[in-house]
Amino acid sequence: MHPLIQEEQKKQLKKVPEIRAGYTVRVSQRIKEGEKERVQNFEGLVIRVGHGEGIEGTFTVRKIVEGIGVEKIFPLHSPNVKKIVVIKKAKVRRSKLYYMRERSGKSARLTERHVTAEERAVEDAKMEEMVQEAVKAEEKRKKEEEAANPPAEGSEQAESAEGSKPVAETEPVAETTPETPEEEKEPEAETKEVESELAEAEKAEPEAPKEEAV
Repeated sequence: MHPLIQEEQKKQLKKVPEIRAGYTVRVSQRIKEGEKERVQNFEGLVIRVGHGEGIEGTFTVRKIVEGIGVEKIFPLHSPNVKKIVVIKKAKVRRSKLYYMRERSGKSARLTERHVTAEERAVEDAKMEEMVQEAVKAEEKRKKEEEAANPPAEGSEQAESAEGSKPVAETEPVAETTPETPEEEKEPEAETKEVESELAEAEKAEPEAPKEEAV
């Protein structure tokens, strides 16, 4: 199987209990009828566990309804399967209990024992530990791959790594007042020159003779 398909399938895996042939289980299945949705329970004996990998795993449950054998095949990690509860456990010597189809009454009975709440809690804790170990192993594998195959220069990974580095602090630039352009200075100089010329002209003009009063 292609590694990309495996990575995508791992995201769809669910936390499910251990299921083997000979276990009596109760499967809660979501059923959609039009716009309504309900949950239907199907309780029976597991006569077969599929050998599919990942989300392809299945198991077959059989029960007797009014003297007629009914079997259902459930995908183990289907989103429509809401819950799986193991009710009883029986020791059998076969992986496929197809011979149960030909038996009925007392001959179809198995030496079973009920599963207690404590045993379910222990199994749930084991499953949680297994999930955590799988996650840690996956992270370790990714780190080893990254160490063995460092990103080449100029690649997107190298650029992203450089971009993640902290930028060095730059020295503050001294603020400088913007110089006024020469065009703004010229009008002020012209006005000053005109005022000085007018003042000199007033001083140079002779005073008019005063008329004597008769």
